[in-house]
Amino acid sequence: MVDLDTSLKSLLGQRTATLLAEGLELHVVGDLLAHLPRRYHERGELTDLADLVVGDTVTVQARVEKAERRPMRGSRGSMLRVTVTDGTHPLALTFFNQSWRERDLRPGTTALFAGKVDEYRGRRQLTNPEVQLLEPEVDSDVTGPLFANALVPIYPAAAKVPSWTLARCVRLVLDSLGSLEDPLPEDLRRRHRLATLAEAYRLVHQPTDRGQVASGRRRLTWDEALVLQVALARRRREVEALATTARNARPDGLLTAFDAALPFPLTAGQREVGATIAGEIGRPVPMHRLLQGEVGSGKTVVALRAMLIVVDAGGQAVLLAPTETLAAQHCRSLREMLGDLARDGELGADERATRVTLVTGSMGARARREALAVIAEGSAGLIVGTHALLHDEVVFADLGLIVVDEQHRFGVEQRDALRARGRRPPHLLVMTATPIPRTVAMTVFGDLEISELTELPRGRSPVATFVVPAAMRSWADRMWGRIRDEVATGRQAYVVCPRIGGDGADDDTDAMADEAQGRAGRPAATVTDVLPQLVDGELAGLRVECLHGRLPAAQREATMNRFAQGQIDVLVATTVVEVGVNVPNATVMVVLDADRFGVSQLHQLRGRVGRGTAPGWCLLHTASDQATPAWDRLGAVAATNDGAELARLDLAQRHEGDVLGAAQSGGRRSLKLLALLRDEKLIREARVEATRLVDADPELERHPALRRLLDAALDDASAAFLEKG
Repeated sequence: MVDLDTSLKSLLGQRTATLLAEGLELHVVGDLLAHLPRRYHERGELTDLADLVVGDTVTVQARVEKAERRPMRGSRGSMLRVTVTDGTHPLALTFFNQSWRERDLRPGTTALFAGKVDEYRGRRQLTNPEVQLLEPEVDSDVTGPLFANALVPIYPAAAKVPSWTLARCVRLVLDSLGSLEDPLPEDLRRRHRLATLAEAYRLVHQPTDRGQVASGRRRLTWDEALVLQVALARRRREVEALATTARNARPDGLLTAFDAALPFPLTAGQREVGATIAGEIGRPVPMHRLLQGEVGSGKTVVALRAMLIVVDAGGQAVLLAPTETLAAQHCRSLREMLGDLARDGELGADERATRVTLVTGSMGARARREALAVIAEGSAGLIVGTHALLHDEVVFADLGLIVVDEQHRFGVEQRDALRARGRRPPHLLVMTATPIPRTVAMTVFGDLEISELTELPRGRSPVATFVVPAAMRSWADRMWGRIRDEVATGRQAYVVCPRIGGDGADDDTDAMADEAQGRAGRPAATVTDVLPQLVDGELAGLRVECLHGRLPAAQREATMNRFAQGQIDVLVATTVVEVGVNVPNATVMVVLDADRFGVSQLHQLRGRVGRGTAPGWCLLHTASDQATPAWDRLGAVAATNDGAELARLDLAQRHEGDVLGAAQSGGRRSLKLLALLRDEKLIREARVEATRLVDADPELERHPALRRLLDAALDDASAAFLEKG
């Protein structure tokens, strides 16, 4: 009986099985059937040959226009030159010593041609391509036409395994296939009108119309969605079984005193989200929540109120920041907001007071020892720090809550390393203005609860964003003129560059800057180059200084303080100013080579201006051509200030990352068919079904086929990754 675990060698023979294994890593029947067509040609539908790219390996359907054979100079062989067309664009085919093909490739014949696109004398061509005639024929090894239906599947192929060889192999397998044990329960398939697994494979590999393709792919997409949702449902069940310490505020504690001293009223959103978080950390089950809010929406106040609840309950709360600049600013901000409530141990301090302690990598040895001591003994209720908090030497007395600011700057492994420091699993709150693709994915899948702040506090001004093309010099002049105008009225500005420059390695750059560097073929703007140009040119006479991650921590701190105090007019910086920097007097930001940054990063950068009562300006300078993806991306950022909308755009462009692995976004994907934005409704339906299945049968003992599918998809590394959230 042939099933999904049957070796291809036993069905297709040693030679073909070896080619499939070496060229495409297909070893068993299940591998081959899961190797789905990339697209489908309708018989007679010609491929648009204008889209062919030199160097690509392609399969095209084209019509023969003419063929001529000529002898090769200095050789007894011959060369056959065939011109094929899509009706508008020609493509040359060159066959060496294959004169017999002239009989098959007569003018008017339509066929499939597979090979690598190259160029000869300015014309694109295929040299010695593989050929598959589409007229009904009798194959040498099987009876009947290879493509009996109107749709011709085109598979991802290898050099020695063209698409039609895969089609022939699939047909042999399907003709031999017995009944398959279906991993999806029958009642689930009935509720959602899904084909059986065997039917789905036939529909995608041998369809008669595109409706059958859609039906088959929908069923196989359900397999992916359900497997992932079952894995997440089992993880949620295990997390809910974990016991942690419930943290509840005291009626007359820190939170009550803090709320009474607030100089402004909380927004309705802040009150609602705060109540939700308080309810969750008041349960003996670890909270796992994302707090999403526009830049300036008051996320820090919400987080601080949650931290105070934990301190009220005798625990400690950590605020993890991605940079030392931001960590130091958070520490100052918390102390300022708390006032006397942050002066524990000082003469005349409020009896309810706690201590706010900072831990960073650049601290002196004595200051570090003192900080670690008060953390270990528990007198520091609020701890603010960078990656330095992840070191083993940091010991907490009773870690109850971790707040991660700008979570896209921390990997899952790093967040998990800190969570492991608690004697019992701590609650987790991650904050962002624009979620990264994997975070959007996890919220869609239901593995990360989300709270949103949509209101801006009173007095905050909108930010107007414009794309400035480098090719239009007059626009660039107006851009620098805007900075001079704002400075003339007493305001300040940022100029952001993708790179630091100089001889050292950049430590502030974003991955997209590196990728764009290779694509653009031109150097990115650097702080070390731009600063003197502005000082001597466009911004001459203004107080212009620089800030980047290669400067000593003390110098960075001093520069940022002087900028905040208005002693610097323009700060030329890298992305060290991306998050948390709060200078309400700064009203203009110019981002040079803005196409080198991702959507989320641009939105974060933009949030540094417009933080006061004066309107903000964000000017995205780019050398990218219009009608390119980079220009479209910048236009999308300019068109909206909605971080959630931009996050979905980022997801559409960069993909969701590997939901079952550590990749934050990009090429690594554990999903082949499932697309989050397109299949969001299906994913939510699969979550309901998965929860029902796991609640009734946690170990899937009554669903062995589903359990095997889950085990195959969820290896040890993926399972461990899920455990870390």
